[in-house]
Amino acid sequence: MNKLERSSLYSFLLLYLGSSLFFVLLSGFWYYSAQKNALENSTYYKLQHLADRVSRLIINAHMGGRKLVLPPQEEGYEYIMIPSSLKKEYKENYFQKNGFKVLVSSAPQEHLSIQYVMTKTDMYHKNILKLQKEILVIMFIVFTFIVLISWILSKFFMRPIRDKMVHIEQFLQDISHELNTPITALKMSSKRALEKKVYDEKILTNISISTKQLYSIYQSLAYLNFSSKEEERIEQDLKPILEQSIAYYTELLMAKNISVKVELQTAPLVTAASKMELLFSNLISNAIKYSMPDTCIYITLKDGFFQIQDEGVGIAPEKVDKIFTLYERGSHVAGGFGIGLNIVKKICDGLDITIEVVSQVEKGSTFTLQW
Repeated sequence: MNKLERSSLYSFLLLYLGSSLFFVLLSGFWYYSAQKNALENSTYYKLQHLADRVSRLIINAHMGGRKLVLPPQEEGYEYIMIPSSLKKEYKENYFQKNGFKVLVSSAPQEHLSIQYVMTKTDMYHKNILKLQKEILVIMFIVFTFIVLISWILSKFFMRPIRDKMVHIEQFLQDISHELNTPITALKMSSKRALEKKVYDEKILTNISISTKQLYSIYQSLAYLNFSSKEEERIEQDLKPILEQSIAYYTELLMAKNISVKVELQTAPLVTAASKMELLFSNLISNAIKYSMPDTCIYITLKDGFFQIQDEGVGIAPEKVDKIFTLYERGSHVAGGFGIGLNIVKKICDGLDITIEVVSQVEKGSTFTLQW
């Protein structure tokens, strides 16, 4: 994983985990507040119920002239009867003191000289501590699960980015290699011409070939610039466009001693001339690039039909379906950076042209276009 990928991954994790932690804490706080209020109410009504029960027994014993029989103390809860003689020291109230929730009730109404019943419990604080621990454990488990999910998601979503970065890195390496060849040839031919002070045909041919190679690369890269304006489509005769494209590569064909056999007829199509120039250029240059010396390229153009066949290295069966994908290459025998056939496919799709490829390793490839 390179620096850019790590930066993207950490940014995603920081944003995802930061927002997730915030919502987990917020949810935990809301749940804690709701449970605390519920526990507060439950404790109050429990103490009130106990105080009312004891007070009722006091009143019944006094009114019936019976002996007062008090209920046993519940675990965690206790009650105290406060005589009328101490009524000035107490008042009806509900409060918290020394870790206890305390309720003072005046329900006895001085029966049996008892002014108040005071009930208290420490269960509220125990339950609050238990609730806090449970919420913290649940929040930890939930956040751990979120971290695990975020890591899996980051790997899942970063995979296409990583694949794209690998393609781009390979693309840049291929461009560097592709540019190096014609630039070196230009540099050496120019140096030789200056040293000789005579511009012979071979030097000029090398300069011309190298310049055309650079221009072809420029055309392909310029087409990938999606901000470029769409040209107006008009009806074109593809025959002169194709003848011009073939003539453009004459010097390169001669350099590799590759012959071209053509069968050209008038073929009208509503399109932009520059797109067809680029389409023919990529198909012809590919045929030349992957053909061995002393072979032949066959080109046919008819109304609604174009075909180019070479006697080159061919394409492996498992790669035929991938050759139109950006940055994918059918063979690594010759240079290239995997955008030419992708451009061809985009142009064909835009013009409703069907394209078919038949290839056999070490026998050659045939590209057929029909519209």
